[in-house]
Amino acid sequence: MTRLTAARIHRVVAQFLIRNLLAERERWALWLPVAIGTGVGAYFALPSEPPMWSAWAVLAFAASLGLVGRRTHWGIFALALSAACAGFIAAQWRAHDVAAPVLERRLASVVVTGQLAEIEPMPDGARLLLQAVTIGKLAQELTPERVRVRARGRDVPGAVRVGDRLRMRATLSPPAPPAAPGAFDFQRHAWFMRLGAVGFSYGQPEILPSPGKGSAGGWRRAVEQLRHAVYARVTAALAGETGAVAAALMMGERGAIPADALAAMRDSGLAHLLAISGLHIGLMAGLAFFAVRGGLALVPEVALRRPIKKWAALAALAAAFAYLMVAGAPVPTQRSFVMAGLVLLAVCIDRTGISMRLVAWAAAAILLVRPESLLGASFQMSFAAVIALIAAYELAAERLGAWRRGAGPARRMALYLAAVALTSLVAGLATGPIALHQFNRVVVYGLGANMVAVPLTALWVMPWAMVAFLSMPLGLESWALVPMGWGIDGVLSVARTVAAWPGAVVLAPSLPSWGFLICVAGGLWLCLWRRPWRLAGGVAILAGLASVTAGAGPDLLISGNGRLVAVRGADGVLMVSRRSDAFVRETWLRRDATDTWLPFPAEGLSADGRLACDRLGCLYRAGGRVIALVGDERALAEDCLVADVLISAVPVRGDLRRGCRRPGLLIDRFDLWRSDAHALWLDGDKVRVESVGARRGRRPWTPRRGRQ
Repeated sequence: MTRLTAARIHRVVAQFLIRNLLAERERWALWLPVAIGTGVGAYFALPSEPPMWSAWAVLAFAASLGLVGRRTHWGIFALALSAACAGFIAAQWRAHDVAAPVLERRLASVVVTGQLAEIEPMPDGARLLLQAVTIGKLAQELTPERVRVRARGRDVPGAVRVGDRLRMRATLSPPAPPAAPGAFDFQRHAWFMRLGAVGFSYGQPEILPSPGKGSAGGWRRAVEQLRHAVYARVTAALAGETGAVAAALMMGERGAIPADALAAMRDSGLAHLLAISGLHIGLMAGLAFFAVRGGLALVPEVALRRPIKKWAALAALAAAFAYLMVAGAPVPTQRSFVMAGLVLLAVCIDRTGISMRLVAWAAAAILLVRPESLLGASFQMSFAAVIALIAAYELAAERLGAWRRGAGPARRMALYLAAVALTSLVAGLATGPIALHQFNRVVVYGLGANMVAVPLTALWVMPWAMVAFLSMPLGLESWALVPMGWGIDGVLSVARTVAAWPGAVVLAPSLPSWGFLICVAGGLWLCLWRRPWRLAGGVAILAGLASVTAGAGPDLLISGNGRLVAVRGADGVLMVSRRSDAFVRETWLRRDATDTWLPFPAEGLSADGRLACDRLGCLYRAGGRVIALVGDERALAEDCLVADVLISAVPVRGDLRRGCRRPGLLIDRFDLWRSDAHALWLDGDKVRVESVGARRGRRPWTPRRGRQ
């Protein structure tokens, strides 16, 4: 290609981009939260904590550039850079603002005293969130601000109340690091919750005399006590899994739902019904809106002379806020309330209720206030679904409106079912890559399940839930909860039926980070623009999904404490050393897109001959290498002479480490303590190593252990 031809191609491409950008000028504002999210993501992706002044310096540069080039394309670049800096600054400020002590080591059987802030019922007890905590003889400056304890006993939820001062004997541990490089980071999640320790208690918690008003007092305590009372009434009227699901729908308490019911809802694509989200807030607000507006319309004097539509919008806003409080106001529900509230406020000021611009402002506000939510599957999936649905209905609105005009009851019902199908299909396609990346699973029959369960929830279950709320002050809630339970049983029946179909769930490895980002960028490009060039986003999504085949899973995994090891057999199935540490093992299997595993042989060879074990450890042969898995220091001297790679669950000290020269790679208990879990790939003539510590770097939420 000649230089002249290349220059001509560049000029044509530049003109094409500029022409389309100028034609889409009214959509530029929609990219503001994307720029903010880019800054937030850049902060969390850094390998070490940057100085506080760095983003401010870049922001000052962007402001200067914007002033100088405000009438050129540099002004747009400066605005985007400023928004990214705002996201970066918000994330860094938030990370330091929530700083609180984190337990440094495991404490076994210590006396824990604290004020009960939250109760989460479980099938066999409850999870109790304590604050204003004291822990045995631990110094107060080292004591976590909040502690979460699992208390067993079916009568625990009814025996304690929010605001009670509790004392119990418990075993506490620091929040766990990721089970593998790239896995969910509970330490980071706990940091932003100010949760400094988790554990389990022995026996029933003891209720102490209250010294007076505590940190859980005031309106928060009143709200939590109201939630506890609502939960007690719901579960008293509806027993078993039906009551547990009703409590999840009415107040967001999912902990008591049996594992098999949760699995059925998840595998049928109906798990979104259990999380109080935009669907539930929208239904509750919509029911209140139409009930108030319909009631006022029956009074001609009011209907003809007063703005009953705006009054109904305000009533719906109040109903949505009350539902938010009863649900405990978790971050995902706050996000849904903000979205619904903006829609209702738009009705009050005679603006278009649902629009892409509204979603953009809501996303920008959430990212600036709670920047850590960007990393959560809840934020990603809810905004992906909403953005995709608005984009789809922008295309289909004119045709749907034409079909609806003059339609009779039969056609209206058909259009409603078609809208449910379209909504389920679009939302499923939009959230599919996120579910694949975050949960390693794709639900195949979700469309069919949602076609039945969503109308049943919207037209039967949620209206009865609203009636139950209104009846509770009179003590008459049971007559509404019983028919609500019939609907819930129907939803569970649909979930179990669909989940039992062959191939209901497809397991797949996580997308690499770069592939996931390509999917996200492609989805935004497809949905935020309106001209035909948006179709390039679909190509990007396909390219991002294709990245799932870019890399194979690790050949060897070691947990952070060294007690759990997994190696890949000749048939690709993982062999795992222990049956304990179930959570870590299940995380490894899920990320490997399988639920099949084999145990290490107690003595002798594995079936494929790759793994040979005795009482002191194992030798794993793969890729022309010998990997020693040492469980007892008595095996170190011998394994140092034969192994190409040595993995030791015990420390390799002093002279032995210096004399252990044959292994090209040595990972011992000290390395695991410093860098947590490791993953190894036997790639050709080299061994590639990733560790949790190296992947996360040194950040406020990572423990200081002298990592290399």
